[in-house]
Amino acid sequence: MNRNQTHHRRRIAILCLTLCMVMSGLTGRLIFLMVFRSSYYSQKAEDLHQRERTIKAARGRIMDRNGVVLADNRTVCTISVIHNQVEDTEQVTTVLSELLAMPQEEIRKKVEKYSSREIIRTNVDKETGDQIRQQHLAGVKVDEDYKRYYPYDSLASKVLGFTGGDNQGIIGLEVKYENWLKGRNGKILTMTDAAGVELENAFEDREEPVPGHDLTISLDYNIQMYAQQMALKVKEEKGAKQVSVIIMDPQNGELLAMVNVPEFNLNDPFTFNREIEDESGKMGSKQELLNQMWRNPAINDTYEPGSTFKIITAAAGLEAGVVKLEDTFSCPGFRIVEDRKIRCHKVGGHGSETFLQGAMNSCNPVFIDVGQRLGVEQYYHYFIQFGLKGKTGVDLPGEASTIMHKKENMGPVELATVSFGQSFQITPLQLITTAASIVNGGTRVTPHFGIRAVSQNGEQVHTFTYPQKEGIVSRETSETMRYILEQVVAEGSGKRASLPGYRIGGKTATSEKLPRSLKKYISSFLGFAPADDPQVMALITIDEPVGIYYGGTIAAPVIADIFQNILPYLEIPAKAAS
Repeated sequence: MNRNQTHHRRRIAILCLTLCMVMSGLTGRLIFLMVFRSSYYSQKAEDLHQRERTIKAARGRIMDRNGVVLADNRTVCTISVIHNQVEDTEQVTTVLSELLAMPQEEIRKKVEKYSSREIIRTNVDKETGDQIRQQHLAGVKVDEDYKRYYPYDSLASKVLGFTGGDNQGIIGLEVKYENWLKGRNGKILTMTDAAGVELENAFEDREEPVPGHDLTISLDYNIQMYAQQMALKVKEEKGAKQVSVIIMDPQNGELLAMVNVPEFNLNDPFTFNREIEDESGKMGSKQELLNQMWRNPAINDTYEPGSTFKIITAAAGLEAGVVKLEDTFSCPGFRIVEDRKIRCHKVGGHGSETFLQGAMNSCNPVFIDVGQRLGVEQYYHYFIQFGLKGKTGVDLPGEASTIMHKKENMGPVELATVSFGQSFQITPLQLITTAASIVNGGTRVTPHFGIRAVSQNGEQVHTFTYPQKEGIVSRETSETMRYILEQVVAEGSGKRASLPGYRIGGKTATSEKLPRSLKKYISSFLGFAPADDPQVMALITIDEPVGIYYGGTIAAPVIADIFQNILPYLEIPAKAAS
């Protein structure tokens, strides 16, 4: 045998050996897949012949404290096509185009697209969906879905918030309580042949959706409606930029109303309201303008509170023992603090007055003196003790923090201006919450809307609780503050908030916005009733009123009007004024 033959035979042997090894590996792999991976590939094969469609869960409703539904659901339909099941493309295109009022070309592209399922349109009203279903078009699916619906359009829009196309919360309570409201979607699993056509007699696996929980909130529809009407009235009469009203129970922090006009239409949240539309040519992108329209100024925006903040300075002074009701002060119409001449609103001054009279007169020099008696260290201590450095903890997203001088940067001038409510900023909700804590006996409450979550069958699932902190001020200081603020309304700067038959306490404010050169103001009034046992507290802020802008003149009467209507409604009995 020559060398070439030997070499040839060796090559054949190597090739056979290699082939045997490959066949052995393939056989081993086949055995492995058949024995150890059979269930996996069996499932994969089954999946190729299964089609899954989602059954949307009904979102939980939002109801006021008396069961009035503020956010509900409407049944809508999702129209889709399955290419492999369509028998007559032209018929499907023509019928859907007519019933959905869509261009035929747009529908034809989707019908002819090779995909497992192509959505033609979502949020189709149920009547139209039923009409399409009655046509019995092969390959056309009509699945029922839910769309959020707000029965009162703009009522409490910046509190309730709204949902997006996927029915998930975007702003307000809708997003804050998403996990309680959203529910769990179900699904339909159908079998198809190799071409993707559903098998008529095949088993259909169905997993039922679980609806979300209903949310009961503290807001009262009637109080919210009336407060919104009053806010709109004063906004129009005074040509104001915006008006906010907060009404709460000062004993537990439950929010009965929160109005921010202009509101927007919850059923059409992406269309500008009139005020934003007027600004659309001057500023920002569409999304920026929408964000502005959706903002809740009561919690998202800060402002200089002005004289309503004298409630805090007075409480701190009384608690620290640096001032008493009968202490005497002198007001020549200004105070000199270091190199600054800080004026009183009364140019000629109030002359000699007691601390009580100074509070009734809303006299800046008196409160500057109280602040100086406290000093930076002690004032800052009470600022923190009263809860003003943190957030209120309200159950709404996007709450803003207080903007305050750092303690090391507070000199006599900064202390003087803070003492009567200038040179720092807080939210309206922070102000009313702190005031409530001062007059309710000294308990720092957490303002909130959420009360309980209830299942669809009416079973109570969860009761929401909120932290409280005792001892913000002593009961003696709280009682004295109630007396002072009642006198402010009875005979002082807040007398336009007085109401026959009721004991009302409160404080006015007129704060100048920055920059001061613009001469624009925020007028406000904070009031509560009954003065000796506060059951309801309200704060109104009127942003940039035109003409007369004094809080005692334009803000106090609005709260009086609101109280006149809601106190009897809340069954708070009238009492003779002391």
